[in-house]
Amino acid sequence: MGSSVSQTRSLFAVALTGLAVALSGCASDRYFMVPKENIEEVRASVQSQRATLVTMEQNAGVRHEKLLQQNQDSTQTILQAIATQVEKPSCPPPKAAPTCPASREDKGRADRLKGKVVVGEVEKFFLAGPDHVYTARIDSGAETSSIHARNVQRFERDGSNWVRFEVPVPGTEDGEWVAMEKEISRRVKIIQSSADESERRVVVELQFAIGDHQQVAEFTLADRTNLTYEVLIGRNVLRDVMLIDVGKEFATELPESYLEQAANGEEE
Repeated sequence: MGSSVSQTRSLFAVALTGLAVALSGCASDRYFMVPKENIEEVRASVQSQRATLVTMEQNAGVRHEKLLQQNQDSTQTILQAIATQVEKPSCPPPKAAPTCPASREDKGRADRLKGKVVVGEVEKFFLAGPDHVYTARIDSGAETSSIHARNVQRFERDGSNWVRFEVPVPGTEDGEWVAMEKEISRRVKIIQSSADESERRVVVELQFAIGDHQQVAEFTLADRTNLTYEVLIGRNVLRDVMLIDVGKEFATELPESYLEQAANGEEE
């Protein structure tokens, strides 16, 4: 029994020694005395240990490769996420070329004081519809504005009272006239100092412009043949809208487009 235990211990010592030699890779100059009948067992044990070491080395290599691949995959995923979230830099849009502001002739001009248009005693007056430019007298003594008209004829349209009349074409040598039709707003009684009897005049609404100011207001249709100006601007236009500078004339300027329309209308 003691001999068997002793032999087992000897074999185990020899196996460990052989394993140490194999791991260190160095050949030893020392000789080990092993009984001849036990040499094959020692060889088998050494081979088994070598196989185990090779297997462990291979497993470690596989795990190392897996770790490297996982690190590469993680890095690629992070880079893709960053590329998706971060917008690519873009150049700012080119600045628009500065444009020159429209000149006063293009948009017209009218000076204002406390929100009211400052006008002189005489101003250019643009009548929409026939697109004519008249010279108008500004008169705060007149209640209602008026315009020179002839052939005033009342008629009915769709149950409403209308009027057909003619206004002069300014600047024509032969004294041309153009017809207009408007719905009657009301009638007014006019008492003139030169006449004994009052006169009832038709009142219509006209769209006009003085400078860059546009408005719709009531005008009486009157015979202004013996008067200097074809248009009179009264208090119904001036009130809350315009201020008169009695020391000026033509304090406003009509837009160039209005003047061109008027010129084209006169040529036709």
